[in-house]
Amino acid sequence: MSTSLPLDGPYGDDFEIGRPLPAAPAITIDEGVAALYQAISGDPAHLSLSSPLSRATTGRAERVVNSALALQVAIGQSTVATKIVIANLFYRDVTLHQQVPVGTTLTSTVTPLARAFTRDNGKGRRAKVLLSIDTRDEHGNQVASLQRLALLPVRDQNRLLEAGDIGQADSNRSLADLLPAVPKDWDLTQVSVAPLPEPGWQVQDPLRDSISGALDLVRLTQNQAAAHRDPARGQQGRRLVYGGHVVALAQASLSRLVPGLASVVGWRSCDHLAPSFEDDLLSFHLTCEELLPVAGGALVAFRILGQALRPGAEPATVLDFRPVALVAGTNGEDHG
Repeated sequence: MSTSLPLDGPYGDDFEIGRPLPAAPAITIDEGVAALYQAISGDPAHLSLSSPLSRATTGRAERVVNSALALQVAIGQSTVATKIVIANLFYRDVTLHQQVPVGTTLTSTVTPLARAFTRDNGKGRRAKVLLSIDTRDEHGNQVASLQRLALLPVRDQNRLLEAGDIGQADSNRSLADLLPAVPKDWDLTQVSVAPLPEPGWQVQDPLRDSISGALDLVRLTQNQAAAHRDPARGQQGRRLVYGGHVVALAQASLSRLVPGLASVVGWRSCDHLAPSFEDDLLSFHLTCEELLPVAGGALVAFRILGQALRPGAEPATVLDFRPVALVAGTNGEDHG
């Protein structure tokens, strides 16, 4: 692939498998970016809201950035590959390797790993492209890594070349795989000493929330996908809400329902089951699936189902999100 991408794509058959794409602009998560994300998501995550609590917990002078915002930036930067995306089919191996302080600058490298083609639906075949995203700070330290499978249109039906192995997403990812992402020097007693949630615990969030500011989040994270900006490229003549926006509100719900939440360190999986639109009223149901004790708390696997309500339509399940969170609390055996 050339050093520049086609302005009208890239299409699924434009990629050279294994060759990194030109990078999106680096993004510094300063106080303004963090404040706008907070206004859009309303996430009550303790550490990203309170500088004194963040300092006491992390030992750093700078307040820690909301973990969801760091991942939103990585995903937004990955859209150099998905400007004309039809759908995102899955996320895999999403890991926030380190928590970042306000003022950190993030850069992401996107590499196509594999490509397969769908069956012809009468309008030609489409491409499923597996993308690897590696996000680093200004010092070259790895901050986040993930894979996403994007469904893209094909430019030339006569040059359909498959390559690599796409594989599947794993919603049962081992919690032990995420132990290296747990900050080793945090004092979690500053966050909470309440009992940890137990596997099987579930709750319906009594606070429903409306999607607003969808374009603001898209622009904030430099998300270039046309379907999130141009109604003609969305569905039913409406702009599609970026799936990460629904995730942002789901993680805000998690922060409300789990007072000891210190940070989300990764995702087991994330499936967007139906489209979302601005002004959808979202409700979330939370289940605790598994727990792995660490010093001062535990890594906890949650499942969050999101449902959208909109006038004149039946409720639709739009999200099946399985984050893994570092939760402060008691009843933990030290595995750290």
